[in-house]
Amino acid sequence: MKSVHVVLALACGLGLGLAAQASPQHTHESHPAHATTAAPTPAQRWAPDAPLREGMRRAHTAVAELAHYEMGHMSAPMAADRAQEVQDAVTYMFANCKLSAEPDAALHGILVPLMSAAQTLKADPTKVSAVAEMRAAIAHYPQYFNDPGWDQPAPAEQVMHDEP
Repeated sequence: MKSVHVVLALACGLGLGLAAQASPQHTHESHPAHATTAAPTPAQRWAPDAPLREGMRRAHTAVAELAHYEMGHMSAPMAADRAQEVQDAVTYMFANCKLSAEPDAALHGILVPLMSAAQTLKADPTKVSAVAEMRAAIAHYPQYFNDPGWDQPAPAEQVMHDEP
């Protein structure tokens, strides 16, 4: 639960930082929605910075490994570990990504649902549907960001399965 507060504080801090830089006539209606509403797809996808690329790859790898959990080939504690890896990757991105306002808002629309689903799975491993929610959140990343190599398969890693 503590990481939820850290992420929300970071997200709010980023939003407040943007609001503080706005003109005095700034109204809530002109403020881009964060986290709950999908940002419009840009005409040209944005270039991610290095921390965003690294964090998204870490999250993507952990979510891909959770497919084993969906199929019953991974224990609940291992799934919780992968959910923690997703949370750690998201926290890393919030702390280290340096994006302008539009790509930042689009990124929040990806990361907040991703973090929420990871927290759901970690808190209640019976909610396997959270894996599909994480996968759906990550699927939006290439719609907004031009990340060379994103579509290439991740290096094969041996995932240890629990013995029955």
